[in-house]
Formats: sequence, structure tokens, C-alpha cells
Amino acid sequence: MLLVTGGAGFIGSNVVAALNDAGRADVAVCDFLGSDGKWRNLAKRQLADIVPPAELTPWLAGRKLDAVIHLGAISETTATDGDLVIETNFRLSMRLLDWCTANSVPFIYASSASTYGDGEQGFRDDASLDALKKLRPMNLYGWSKHLFDMAVVGRLAKGETMPPQWAGLKFFNVFGPNEYHKGTMMSVLARRFDDIRSGRTVQLFKSHRDGIADGDQRRDFIHVDDVVRVIMWLLATRSVNGIYNVGTGKARSFRDLILSAYGALGAKPNIEYIDMPEQIRGSYQYFTEAEVDHLRGAGYNGGFTALEDAVGSYVRDFLDRPDRYR
Repeated sequence: MLLVTGGAGFIGSNVVAALNDAGRADVAVCDFLGSDGKWRNLAKRQLADIVPPAELTPWLAGRKLDAVIHLGAISETTATDGDLVIETNFRLSMRLLDWCTANSVPFIYASSASTYGDGEQGFRDDASLDALKKLRPMNLYGWSKHLFDMAVVGRLAKGETMPPQWAGLKFFNVFGPNEYHKGTMMSVLARRFDDIRSGRTVQLFKSHRDGIADGDQRRDFIHVDDVVRVIMWLLATRSVNGIYNVGTGKARSFRDLILSAYGALGAKPNIEYIDMPEQIRGSYQYFTEAEVDHLRGAGYNGGFTALEDAVGSYVRDFLDRPDRYR
């Protein structure tokens, strides 16, 4: 049996779909389903169990698992309840790390590109303590993920026992099917698609930085299918351990992202640039780009989908269909 925490969420439900497609029906999901329709992310899946997070510790007792894929977290970058975020994102992760260590179970977990903060230190997935100590995440969510990365690497530095396989994945800007429950945390593409399709004006932020054009703020956008392929590769390659960036290695602009959607629909672009709210101007990231040499050096050769192809697939196969769910 495999356990996927956050398995009803965006990336988690896509991992569950890939496991089912690979013939694994013995998949347990740990997650809150809530009342926002998140259950639809699992409506086409075969599961062995759905475990509420509060019941996870007793559920694990005496359990034999092939691997734990820990994707569950409070992922809102605007979260402000420090105690809740630390309990959910850090302390639960520590308990799972301890359990996987004690029971010799592979442990793959979600870190985040938000651990890099404003990018002043670059985006190199150097997992040394010295490198990690220089990072300054800009929000509570990023700090909680960084804190766990530090704890994992700290154990390694002390020579403490670890799971037989462990891997932390610093996801960059992931988009794709089953993100619809995320509200304001959905990708810009998913949030603006109905406007794009209907011909309404799509608003993007103006630039407030010299030398950067309006809409040319850049992110490393990666389709969720590429993320899932990395996770499936890790499950099949138990010798790989470490913290790895998961991005395409190529930053593209928000304008490119939206124009790709217009292109997929064969529609005429209708974009308006508006002022960025003053409260976020000081902390807004203008550029993120994953360095992926470390992942490739570990043996991953799956490649990453070009933005136009990834957006086209998302639009044609999901966003522009009555049933948008995988």
C-alpha cells in the first residue's frame, strides 16, 4: 500500500491518478475533503482508504507501506495563522519522517520554490546547511517548508538514521487539471480561462520595476504531469536521495502564459495591464527559474513540456471541456 497525504488536492490527486494508471489500486489518501468540492478530484479514482489527518497517527500504527508521498500542507502563501501552519506543515512532516525512519519506508515530500524568498540567493537546490541558512522565505508558508528542509538536512549532518529513501521536491509554479478548488491560489491560467474563452478582457499586472515590461514578470511554469513524472521516477528509483528543484529550468512571462491560451483557442488576445496593489509591490517576485542540473545529475531524463504545448494540452483536454477533472 502507498500513502499519499494531500491526495485529494491538486498535485496529490494527479499522483493518485498516475498510480491508478500504473495498476496501483492500493492507494490510501490522507486529506480533508471539506465542502468546496475537492472530492471531485478523486471521483474517478480507486482507493484503499481515505484517512482524516487527525486519525493518521493511529492509522499508521502497525501499518506496512511501500512509500509515503507527503504532499499535504496549508499551501496558501497568504496564510497568517502561524501555529496552524507549523502544526500542519512542519510538525506533521516531522512525525511522518520519524515514522518512515522507524519503519524503513521511503519518504517523498513536497518542499517549495517559495523557500528561495526573493531569489537574491539564486534558485540552486544546494541542500547543504550553509546554503539553506542563507535563504529568507517571504511568507509563512515558505518558511514552514524551509524549516522542514533544514530539519531534514540537519539530521543528515548529524549522521542520524534516515528512511531508506528520502527526497524533498521544490515545486515551482505548477498548473494543470484538478487545481480548481484552490481559489485565489489557482494558476493565473485557470483563474482567467473563462474570461479568455468568453472574450472578456484579461487583466495582468503592470511592471513597477525599470527594465521590465508590463506582463513580463516571469515564473518557471511547469505542468502538473511533469511534476508527477518526477515523483513516479523517484518511486521507481529508490537509490535517489536529496532535495531537488522541480521546474522546467526556463522562466516565461505571464503574458506568454495567457497568449498561449489564446493560441490554443484560436482567439484574439484581449489583455489589459493594471497597477499592482501597493501592499504587494515590495514583496512581489519578478523572476523565478529552477536550476534543474541536480535532478538531471541524479539520473532523471524525463524532460519537461514546453509552455505552449503544456497550456494547449490543459486547455483542450480539460479547461475547455464540460468535465474539467482528471
